[in-house]
Amino acid sequence: MGGFGGAPDASAPLLPCSLLLTLRSPPSRRPCPVLLHSAAELSRLQRTGSIPARGWTPRSFLHMEHLGLGWVLLASTLFGTAATCSRRDVRGITEKVMDMAWDSFDDQYQDCSHMMEEKLKTVNRTEFQNKVYADTWREAAEYWQKQWGNSNRPQVLPQEQAVAVLAYTDSGDLSNQLNKATLEGGRSHKHYFQSFPFKMLHFLLTEAVHTLQKTQSPKCNSVYRGIKGIRFTAQLKETVRFGHFASTSLERKVAESFGTDTFFFVKTCYGVSIRSFSFRPYQEEVLIPPYEVFKVTNVIHHTDGTHIHLDSHSTHSNYNCALLNGTSSPREPPHLWSLLLAAAALAAVGCL
Repeated sequence: MGGFGGAPDASAPLLPCSLLLTLRSPPSRRPCPVLLHSAAELSRLQRTGSIPARGWTPRSFLHMEHLGLGWVLLASTLFGTAATCSRRDVRGITEKVMDMAWDSFDDQYQDCSHMMEEKLKTVNRTEFQNKVYADTWREAAEYWQKQWGNSNRPQVLPQEQAVAVLAYTDSGDLSNQLNKATLEGGRSHKHYFQSFPFKMLHFLLTEAVHTLQKTQSPKCNSVYRGIKGIRFTAQLKETVRFGHFASTSLERKVAESFGTDTFFFVKTCYGVSIRSFSFRPYQEEVLIPPYEVFKVTNVIHHTDGTHIHLDSHSTHSNYNCALLNGTSSPREPPHLWSLLLAAAALAAVGCL
């Protein structure tokens, strides 16, 4: 289990060049012509009245460049703050607004899981170039083999889904990397295709959630989630999502051990217990998917933290079968597992 943390949006809008002079012109991504004029061009601008005939020299434009850079820095700071909806207080605690996490990659892969398995054969080798990912996956696969590899009993989860859940619960940084990427992975289809580095892991975890939902009872659970270093704010009666795979626990004390700067009391009807597929089963972990929607039922501010109460409301996804461009006709499943193991092994020895 780990704390929730969204990465700041680094794509703050670029300021128009003319903003350095007027702050009125429409945006442009072209270089500022006013900073690039030759002496002859300056004379022409003076003759046409574009700039004052006296008192302006190339040095004046250099001064304007410095002033312009100041505006850029100021405005970029303002844009950046607005984009992340967060700030850091004197104690080093980041304050963030909880909302629907619209940039989240929230695919549920409805009616296309078999086609996704086939498509993923072409991307898993690239993903295992991430050493943390490859090493964690290999360790999880070895653990699965020791625990269930020689068992003849029917398995609740297919091998690749079970290994994905085990990898997620590993004590390393994989879950943090995945969740940070998931929070911003749905900015656009292009961003998902080109920049989302966990297509396979996201798919397998989502499939594992679907599989476990069919077998577990009760369907809804009251769970807890503790956060250190981030204090969330939420509006009463608003609908919100975590927007990533959120680790929670059936045990309040376990959740409190991860932090109390924000403490969530959650009723989830789409999260699933992954105790049987965890490196740390004593944590009684319930995994909430990115697409579950909650209604804020209570917000209590304490001197040492904020308590937020959430009740399961529905699900919402902006994407479905995104890797397939939205197609959703099922096909027979290929043998993905052997490819996953081979790719992980190659990555571990630096062959990818």
